[in-house]
Amino acid sequence: MISTASVRTANGARYLVQLCKHWAHRLTVEYTDTTGKVAFDAERSCSFPANAESLTVRTEAPEAALARTEEVVAEHLQRFARQETLLPINWGHAP
Repeated sequence: MISTASVRTANGARYLVQLCKHWAHRLTVEYTDTTGKVAFDAERSCSFPANAESLTVRTEAPEAALARTEEVVAEHLQRFARQETLLPINWGHAP
C-alpha cells in the first residue's frame, strides 16, 4: 500500500536531508536537495520530494506495516521540525 502526506513548510528540503542523513548510517538512502528516498527493508520505503512551500512524504509498505511506517516517519519528522508545528500529518492511502 501507499500513503502520502503533504506538510506545509518552507523547510522541507532541510527536513528531507536531515531525515535521510539520520537513516543513512544503517539503511539504504539516496537524496539531493529536493528529493530523498529511504529503503527501510525490502518491502517498506519512504520518499520525500520537497519544494519551497512543502514536504511531501510518500510511504510504501504492506498493509500490516503501513501504520507503523507512517508513525516512525512522522515521529522523526516532528523531532527534526521541533521549532515549528507540523501536526497534524494527514495521510491519504492508496492500494
